[in-house]
Amino acid sequence: MQTQLFVKLKNYFRDFFKKEAHEITDWYLIGSVFVLVAIGLVMLSSAGVALGWQKFHDSYYHVKHQLIFGLIPGLLLFWFFSKFNYRRLKNLAAPMLFTSVGLLILVFIPGIGAPWGTSHSWITVLGLSIQPSEIVKLTFLIYLAAWLSSKERHHLKDFSYGFIPFIIVLALIAFLLIIEPDTGTMMIIVITSLIVYFVAGGRLLHLTWLGVAGAIGLSLLIKISPYRAARLTTFLHPELDPKGIGYHINQALLAVGSGGWFGRGYGHSRQKFDYLPETAGDSIFAVISEELGFFLATAIVAVYLFFAVRGFKLAQRCDDQFGQLIVVGIVGWFVVQAFFNIGAIIGILPLTGIPLPFISYGGTALIVCLAATGILANISKQNSR
Repeated sequence: MQTQLFVKLKNYFRDFFKKEAHEITDWYLIGSVFVLVAIGLVMLSSAGVALGWQKFHDSYYHVKHQLIFGLIPGLLLFWFFSKFNYRRLKNLAAPMLFTSVGLLILVFIPGIGAPWGTSHSWITVLGLSIQPSEIVKLTFLIYLAAWLSSKERHHLKDFSYGFIPFIIVLALIAFLLIIEPDTGTMMIIVITSLIVYFVAGGRLLHLTWLGVAGAIGLSLLIKISPYRAARLTTFLHPELDPKGIGYHINQALLAVGSGGWFGRGYGHSRQKFDYLPETAGDSIFAVISEELGFFLATAIVAVYLFFAVRGFKLAQRCDDQFGQLIVVGIVGWFVVQAFFNIGAIIGILPLTGIPLPFISYGGTALIVCLAATGILANISKQNSR
């Protein structure tokens, strides 16, 4: 009797661990994300000191806010989506699209929308400020992956049945972002969508046409909008108005250059003391470069590249196209956004106000990024090799 019980227990645990062995999350992929989150919290403790004291009389306001309203809810969503079968998201494609459009419309409704200067990018819910465009990065991506994976490959290559419907939906989202205006987020969503569309089977010729049309449209936006034109002029000639429109990029370059190879040392940035704008947000990489130096700043870039490599390897081994497109979309989103942010800070791209994923201050952005990482964890677990 005891022998039979022992054999049953042995078989049970053997089957249990055998099953678990086929469901192993790629912790190198997920770990690289949490390395970036940890770096973000450490650097916010330094970069936000002067700004936090100036605005809130609390030197550590930004890191506290990021912990309470960004990291904690983000970890909860990460855990939920890591357990939630990602294939069920495919049935939520239509609600995801309606959610994306609805959130972008809410910012224009008086009493709900919270204007920031000339921009309408925020809504206020129960006293909390939420940036809908950050949520749309994920909801629209899920819709797009579900829609594209439901189409036959030859339909996607067809101009009428594949390309035109894709353009109509993408144009709707892009238009709502442009009139906010939030050109930076619009560019991230458009580029990510094009990557997903191409991987799904879209024709390169159609994407080329779209790229030409997009370049023309962006040129028109720059021409009719003085602040966009000023940003482009500053990018091309940052020395023309160093105390005016060129102030931000010049201070950012000064911070990066001052760091040298090894940096001034953690907490010893000079530019964060009311010289460099948005030290806790879009410009945090400049503070990182100044305090930690070239080698450690490059190491952070290497973490993003490592994440990209592991992410695309995960996409290659996905059993279904829906999961593959979600992985490609999320990885493309994080990497492209990091490239735009870092490129702007070091002067190879115009400033667009795009935050650095997982590192820049922003509760909504961190929550959504961690939720997306949870989806990656679930896809990784269910497509283990």
